[in-house]
Amino acid sequence: MRRGWKMSLSGGLRCCRRLLSWVPVLVIVLVVLWSYYAYVFELCLVTVLSPAEKVIYLIFYHAIFVFFTWTYWKSIFTLPQQPNQKFHLSYSDKERYENEERPEVQKQMLVDMAKKLPVYTRTGSGAVRFCDRCHLIKPDRCHHCSVCAMCVLKMDHHCPWVNNCIGFSNYKFFLQFLAYSVLYCLYIATTVFNYFIKYWRGELPSVRSKFHVLFLLFVACMFFVSLVILFGYHCWLVSRNKTTLEAFCTPVFTSGPEKNGFNLGFIKNIQQVFGDNKKFWLIPIGSSPGDGHSFPMRSMNESQNPLLANEEPWEDNEDENRGDISRKKLLQLMSKRLLPMFSSRILMVSCLTFRAFHLP
Repeated sequence: MRRGWKMSLSGGLRCCRRLLSWVPVLVIVLVVLWSYYAYVFELCLVTVLSPAEKVIYLIFYHAIFVFFTWTYWKSIFTLPQQPNQKFHLSYSDKERYENEERPEVQKQMLVDMAKKLPVYTRTGSGAVRFCDRCHLIKPDRCHHCSVCAMCVLKMDHHCPWVNNCIGFSNYKFFLQFLAYSVLYCLYIATTVFNYFIKYWRGELPSVRSKFHVLFLLFVACMFFVSLVILFGYHCWLVSRNKTTLEAFCTPVFTSGPEKNGFNLGFIKNIQQVFGDNKKFWLIPIGSSPGDGHSFPMRSMNESQNPLLANEEPWEDNEDENRGDISRKKLLQLMSKRLLPMFSSRILMVSCLTFRAFHLP
């Protein structure tokens, strides 16, 4: 009886928690709906008098609004991708792992299991990254989200404003949402500012639209400042091929910590999020390469990471190293043979000069 009461109570708390998690999303939706009403009806249809200006404002506004709402929808309802079945422990391995009481033996068991998987990152102590709640070996860049209660591939962070975990499956949509949000706020602020000045100077009649226009400019500027900072930070992360978690906690590889372990160069870093086809960079359609379980790393050659299948740069580096070694040997040879000769010549010239100026 008491156990059933506790289970029903915990179920009710989980239900309340799920409902409350949608409150930030509801706030954003209400603000966007009000901004749509204030801009389209109160500004364009009531305040703006020129028909040509009305048409131009409405066309550009709705074009931005469509992409803004589209990317927001994709950020909310694109489910986070979880590791596939091969990273989960089998029933026998799970039972054997849980029954083992010695920590060092458990670590060795995980090491043996990880040898069959494309896993190259480790914990801070050098152990295999294992999730004891999902009972799986974490793929590279995968983390457990306590809010979603699951492991998420290439997890960036859990965003309450979209009530979703941002990771491999929807990080592109989240970046596009930030970009179109900044553009949406900037467009509203620039087109409303002229009429804000007219209302401020008293050039327009003080009607109900005045308050909508004034608050529309204030809200657009407020959101623009916060969004442009957040968008700029994520642009920096993309240029370095980092996630938010990796920016705060340096990933550890089998060779040790490396903060730029996934940095492939500016263009390739962008392609890791948006894909190779530039036609899809501005459209919220999934185009990120790979499956989210393994990623190319610049510090590993082809034998360690099959995603980097290019041997020519390594051969070029060997040639350069050989050239550096030969130049070093040449300099050493010159220093051994030429320096004594030059030093003797300098000593002889200095002696002759001394005799010429000091002896009668």
